[in-house]
Amino acid sequence: MTAPIRNVVLVHGAFADGSGWRKVYDDLIKRGYAVTIVQNPLTSLADDVAATTRALNRQDGPAILVGHSWGGTVITEAGSHPNVAGLVYVAALIPDAGQTTSEQYAGFAPTPDFVIDIADDGFGALNPEKFKIGFAADLSDDDAAFLRDAQVPINMSAFGATVTNAAWRTKPSWAVIATEDNAFDQAMLFHMAERAMAKITTVAGSHAVYVSQAKTVADTIDTAAHEAVHDRA
Repeated sequence: MTAPIRNVVLVHGAFADGSGWRKVYDDLIKRGYAVTIVQNPLTSLADDVAATTRALNRQDGPAILVGHSWGGTVITEAGSHPNVAGLVYVAALIPDAGQTTSEQYAGFAPTPDFVIDIADDGFGALNPEKFKIGFAADLSDDDAAFLRDAQVPINMSAFGATVTNAAWRTKPSWAVIATEDNAFDQAMLFHMAERAMAKITTVAGSHAVYVSQAKTVADTIDTAAHEAVHDRA
């Protein structure tokens, strides 16, 4: 029999850090998983993939690799690592090889409440006045304010970096899509997830669904950990 997958690696997205995964982390730990949280530098796609690869190198066996938002691009590139048994995309970008993150938006509706302020050095952060409605509309004012004030600017050039490997083409995938996500057009989210042949879970929630619907996200990761065992057998 194939041993169950017990390792999970969580990868945050742009304008965030790993602390947002706390509720998902707590849930998974209670279920007996060993959880590693990546801290992306958000300086380039290559740097974020390197940070994720270092976390994957530390795993003592197969792992489920989870990405939120921009983290979806990161796990798509990093997910070819031999320790990765399955991919979970949470309100995430899912580019194909040869594509950039920015190209995923082409042909889909704009999201006017998701406003990025770009500084002279090329790093972008979410507009503080628009942060809650654009990123965390279903969180309390206090929780949204914490995420707003803890956000990490991203080098905007990262969105123009070309993905060289699409791990979802060889690894089983799951996707959590929030129905009130103001960061991405719903049609865009479904297009990417369906192209990746991901098993899709929809849930009412904002772009911060990994905070507001942590149990649903943890349930999906748990499902992936059980079902990916059969894919590896």
